Amino acid sequence: MDDNRGALSRRTFFAGTGTAAFAAALGLPIPFARFLPAGIVPVALAQEGLEGKEGLTVLSDRPLNAETPVHLLDENVTSAAHMFVRNNGLTPVVTAEDVASWTLTVDGEVETPLTLSIDDLKNNFEQVTLQLQIECGGNGRKFMTPAARGNQWTFGAVSCADWTGVRLRDVLARAGVKQSAVYTGHYGADLHLSGDPEKSPISRGVPLSKALEPHTLIAYAMNGADIPLLNGHPLRLIAPGWPGSCSQKWLTRISLRDREHDGEKMTGQSYRVPKYPVAPGTEVPDGDMKVIESMPVKSIVTAPQTGARVNTGEAFEVRGHAWAGDNEVAAMDVSVDFGATWARADLARPANRYAWQHWRAGVMLPEHGYYEIWARATDDEGRMQPATQPGWNPRGYLNNLMHRIAVFAL
Repeated sequence: MDDNRGALSRRTFFAGTGTAAFAAALGLPIPFARFLPAGIVPVALAQEGLEGKEGLTVLSDRPLNAETPVHLLDENVTSAAHMFVRNNGLTPVVTAEDVASWTLTVDGEVETPLTLSIDDLKNNFEQVTLQLQIECGGNGRKFMTPAARGNQWTFGAVSCADWTGVRLRDVLARAGVKQSAVYTGHYGADLHLSGDPEKSPISRGVPLSKALEPHTLIAYAMNGADIPLLNGHPLRLIAPGWPGSCSQKWLTRISLRDREHDGEKMTGQSYRVPKYPVAPGTEVPDGDMKVIESMPVKSIVTAPQTGARVNTGEAFEVRGHAWAGDNEVAAMDVSVDFGATWARADLARPANRYAWQHWRAGVMLPEHGYYEIWARATDDEGRMQPATQPGWNPRGYLNNLMHRIAVFAL
């Protein structure tokens, strides 16, 4: 296939070049091109949008969203290749020249508005490297009953990488926070799906207390290298332990507000849950919804891969990771008898606050047959993962049901 295929991007396709240009780039005809519905991207382009990623599952192509199969998250620190992708708009084109001229504006309820280059951030503030987990607020949505609207994430919309940058609180201190400031508003360079430059695909924020928390970073590097473009290169926020939507990618502006931010995806039912328990399928008025803050306790089994074959009566290792939003995981248990009995797993301390915690357990299956390994984390306030969805909400957020894998004893 001609290497010119890479010259046709998903963004170009949506801008109107369409199937004719795509066919030309492929060097092949598209016999049924006339039947391709408006707004649907050819699969080849959707997959091509995942350059630098390995083994991810595409959930949507406009915007591009892809999750990581759980067994690929077995590494202690998530690699760039295995970091999930969550977009609300179209990925911006970022050239070397763009990076050199990139600026971050800090304005709003501050004494001295700032315009900072990436070099300003690197040279004029303390540099920090931390392992920080990021998770989509809708991780686990696929298992909501009745089904909830949105990308049907299973368990793979989570990551924990080494992030390098500066503390947001240090930048805000330089700008001078006014007493009137209570919330942040974040803005990025991604494009609205309509292509309208006046529209923002997402602009969320956090309370000032979270912005001033020392683990909230303005990051410019991941795992010692540039942040992957799909994950926010060249600059992004990391607000760990809270929904990933708070960690604005392709960051260009932070504005301090004197009220809760009302940017795109902050109002209505976006990233909000009912203030009180509701029956599944209930229509909840917008006024009865509250913004999601800390994520709930969760865990995953990363090895063995579901469907593994093991020898009856021989011990093997089960391992994975656990995390708990603003909290710490206090205990980790596994079961091989559908939750009738539980065995305590070895649980490591986090590398730093907001890093996920690695766990492992030795398991032996007593006789030939089909088994499931269930994993259950408990946080430092005694909150434990449930076996089924913890409570329904209209958008399918915060589902922290236990992760289970299938194992066959031979």
